[in-house]
Amino acid sequence: MKHLLSIESLSRAEIEQIVDLTQEMKASRGHHSSKPLQGECWALMFSKSSTRTRVSFEVGIRELGGDVIFLAADDIQLGRGEPIRDTARVMGRMLHGAVIRTFAQTDVEDFASYGRIPTVNALTDEEHPCQILTDLFTIKELRGSLDDLVVTFIGDGDCNVSRSWIWAAARLGFELRIAAPEKFQPPAELVARSGGRITVTEDVIAASAGSDVLYTDVWVSMGKEEEAAFRLAQFQSYQINDETLKVAPEALVMHCLPAYRGKEITEEVFERHAETIFREAENRLHTQKTILSLLKQI
Repeated sequence: MKHLLSIESLSRAEIEQIVDLTQEMKASRGHHSSKPLQGECWALMFSKSSTRTRVSFEVGIRELGGDVIFLAADDIQLGRGEPIRDTARVMGRMLHGAVIRTFAQTDVEDFASYGRIPTVNALTDEEHPCQILTDLFTIKELRGSLDDLVVTFIGDGDCNVSRSWIWAAARLGFELRIAAPEKFQPPAELVARSGGRITVTEDVIAASAGSDVLYTDVWVSMGKEEEAAFRLAQFQSYQINDETLKVAPEALVMHCLPAYRGKEITEEVFERHAETIFREAENRLHTQKTILSLLKQI
């Protein structure tokens, strides 16, 4: 694995390796036997702001022995002004690796191609691979296995998180159900191309029944603020609440945060499942450290 650009680009073996090694990484925090990023400087290049992603990567790089510089949108504008291929060829001569959070998936892929240094997709409009790898680890940590898994995603079925879930289901063979309004369902072509066991429906209760995991994300993603009023109207019934949990009483409730209580999830359900949700958030650190370590083995 030279880069971590998407779930789509990973094999089943690579996903399973990351999930399995993350348990060791988490258990050895504070007394790692090696520092694979010792003497290296990595850049976090964020055109989209973040709290958890920035903190988890900065802490993770330092705990693995590296140094880190943070470049926000005002410092560097990927794909605007200077061509991304030129930015990449300059950065690739100065840095040892890059973690990029931006809008276009092609920007991350082009940077990896031209920069020729390990590159991590920390979120694009197309995918959010670090989040889904973290979620898979968290599910295995709490459930013991990913075998016979049924995951239900409720909300914007065509967002980056949902798309990454589609590819995870396809690679690992578990069942994924997506409950979303018709206008916010993933393209049928994408679902078919993935080859996964994926059901797309407008029926939240039917999709949730018997699920092992109920998962949601914000209704209005970054960059979609102009659509807020329309989206809020469309998603009113696409919420994880007590009615949803009646048909999946043993399900893990997960949210990639930030959460808007009273919208995609009720206050009461969020607080009852807060331990799972914040464990999921913490596990970003451990999963990303595993990814960084594996990239340095090449």
